[in-house]
Amino acid sequence: MSAKEPLIIFDTTLRDGEQSPGASMTRDEKVRIAKALEKLRVDVIEAGFPIASPGDFDAVKAVAEAVKDSIVCGLARALDKDIDRAGEALRNANAGRIHTFIATSPIHMEKKLRMSPDQVVEQAVHAVRRARQYTDDVEFSPEDAGRSEIDFLCRVLEAVIDAGARTLNIPDTVGYAVPHQFGNLIAQLRERIPNADKAVFSVHCHNDLGLAVANSLAAVRNGARQVECTINGLGERAGNAALEEIAMTVRVRQDLFECDTRLDTTQIVNCSRLVSGITGFPVQPNKAIVGANAFAHESGIHQDGVLKHRETYEIMRAQDVGWSHNRMVLGKHSGRNAFRVRLQELGVNFDSEEEVNAAFSRFKDLADKKHEIFDEDLQALVTDAILDAANERVKLVSLRVCSETGETPLATIVLALDGEERSGSATGGGPVDATFRAIESIVDSGTTLKLYSVNAITSGTDAQGEVTVRLEKAGHIVNGAGADTDIVIASAKSYINAVNKILQPRERAHPQTGDV
Repeated sequence: MSAKEPLIIFDTTLRDGEQSPGASMTRDEKVRIAKALEKLRVDVIEAGFPIASPGDFDAVKAVAEAVKDSIVCGLARALDKDIDRAGEALRNANAGRIHTFIATSPIHMEKKLRMSPDQVVEQAVHAVRRARQYTDDVEFSPEDAGRSEIDFLCRVLEAVIDAGARTLNIPDTVGYAVPHQFGNLIAQLRERIPNADKAVFSVHCHNDLGLAVANSLAAVRNGARQVECTINGLGERAGNAALEEIAMTVRVRQDLFECDTRLDTTQIVNCSRLVSGITGFPVQPNKAIVGANAFAHESGIHQDGVLKHRETYEIMRAQDVGWSHNRMVLGKHSGRNAFRVRLQELGVNFDSEEEVNAAFSRFKDLADKKHEIFDEDLQALVTDAILDAANERVKLVSLRVCSETGETPLATIVLALDGEERSGSATGGGPVDATFRAIESIVDSGTTLKLYSVNAITSGTDAQGEVTVRLEKAGHIVNGAGADTDIVIASAKSYINAVNKILQPRERAHPQTGDV
């Protein structure tokens, strides 16, 4: 039996994933996720869009310097200023890639770019050649390829290969494709482009019709050897192809696929939890691979079958994706070293002993509230610690809530606002509503609450509750996250976290004029 071809996994959680409304990440959060992706053995990490803002540039630069085993990629429009900025951000990367793009569909060329097809080809070739001045690893995407004319696609892709593009990424930008059609497009491009053998064909599918994974796999079946995807399927609108679903489908169905990834799939659940905790986007319980119910069996028939022989109802082992794998349950008697080691295994490293001491103190406080502390608790604890350590204008000092049958709930809260303690009280339809109103009586953020979500981090009545809120102000949408064994306190933390994001100056513009 011949060896399987490699399937390159290109993760764009830090770039396209961040474009989900409210999913912005700080530089340090991006580095944390990038290190976890490196441990997962992702081939390419798209760290951001350096021209978008000084913050995005700094984040790409920081990821490029922190990651050694994965290729670090920066996105750039087919413009000299974008490409130069990406090249500068990636200067210190152990292995760097520039991913440049330009639209190729008739509607985009006419209405958005206002360029002729000849001008688009000329600009694409120029961009690839300029990117080659910074790195030999250049990727090119014809934006809105799914609605582009195939003859023109062949023309522009042949030209950029000649100019030095090593990877050709075919995006389904608006999630319009269906599997048989998209797979056929890849097959035709590979067949019709004379120099197709000199580049790796890649795909980047959006999930507007729920077909991102199916379309990506159809492309792989037709010769694509790179898939662009994100952890938990995070991304603009309905999201992107989910990395965990792509990887495990190819791994489980080796009878159908002539390729395989190099991923250490036991790291998938850890990456999923980390991304969920940092972005404040909870994973739905019935989500494939990483959802809490993915390996749960309630039906008596299913339970009986699994107990007799696991493969009757399970096509993969939970341990293979990181469930219950290498888990160390910590408690109040656990020492500092066990705490530090477990966090290192989860991809969390401290810059100083002060940070270790602060996090360990939080751990001990939590251990007094709940008997067993699991990996999920540690992820939430560290995320909370990072949020508190940030230079935030609003901090929770104390909260008192009174709620009883027949009485209107009353919340009294003390906040530190720009270092000055202020108190406020409010009534509401419930304890959480009263708490949010009390916060607003102090900060007066002018926001609208768009979403409130509660998720139990682990099982048991002493479990931490993880709360996500989404606030909107003048079209600016942010997510806030907070965790605590007291759900009302977790709600307050989450709301305050979101308010701090609203109060921060917005230096980041929308990262692209278009999206690949």
